[in-house]
Amino acid sequence: MGLIRLHWDFFGPDAKVTAEHFLHHLDQFCARENVSGYTHWVREETIRSTAIMECDEQHLKLLRDALRPVRGERVLE
Repeated sequence: MGLIRLHWDFFGPDAKVTAEHFLHHLDQFCARENVSGYTHWVREETIRSTAIMECDEQHLKLLRDALRPVRGERVLE
């Protein structure tokens, strides 16, 4: 299995703060669901901020169904 990258977009003047706050809840979810070995960060752009999570593909179904990212991609190594 490979890595996947999931994205959640936030818009508006508080987008960066909201995306960073989302990562806090993402950590809580991962601890509760025993998801380990992931990384996450916020990418700030002109019109949005994006919370991004990179993890092993084995967690795809759980994260997709529970947290509904707006898009995802496989990470080419």
